Amino acid sequence: MRSFTHSMAVLSYNEITLKKVILHDDEPYLVIASHVFRKQQRKPVNITKLKNLKSGRVVEVTFHQNESVPEADLETRNVTFIFKKPGEFWFHNAGKPAERFSLTEDLVGPQGQFLKERSDIDVLVFDEEVIGIKFPIKVELKVKEAMDAVKGNTSSGAQKEVTLETGAKIMAPMFINEGDIVSINTETGSYSERIEKA
Repeated sequence: MRSFTHSMAVLSYNEITLKKVILHDDEPYLVIASHVFRKQQRKPVNITKLKNLKSGRVVEVTFHQNESVPEADLETRNVTFIFKKPGEFWFHNAGKPAERFSLTEDLVGPQGQFLKERSDIDVLVFDEEVIGIKFPIKVELKVKEAMDAVKGNTSSGAQKEVTLETGAKIMAPMFINEGDIVSINTETGSYSERIEKA
């Protein structure tokens, strides 16, 4: 049952900006690009790229000055990540191990490689359906494997590949060793800093 009674924010054409989630044709879309564009003698338009949070399809939509859209009414729910299978990530509702569900790798996206088993994370729910994950910008993970620094290669920008406890591989500075705990930026998939030395 949909309850549209509580006030949903309505966004005017120039408020349809990055990371907002809007309702377009009754489906939730994440704004992944927006550019307000003013042509000579014409009214400005906002050219957007929207990602359908149910199908993952990306569409380009132009919103005109007199248009507005409702912001999607999303709930946040806390869940626990259990494990990953090829193409699938399995979760259960926080504190309720029997309430299991899976999300496709497409829906989870590349940030899924930084999900640690048995860790809690928030998911976005639209109309009782989980449509996405709210990844923290930074996560802290233990380095599972790291090649020894090559002798003589001490230039400050030198990097090597390390494997994290989740299986993700990233490039990190030469001084990072197995057992170190490092901070990763999940949006760029890159090393941020060393939190704890092994």
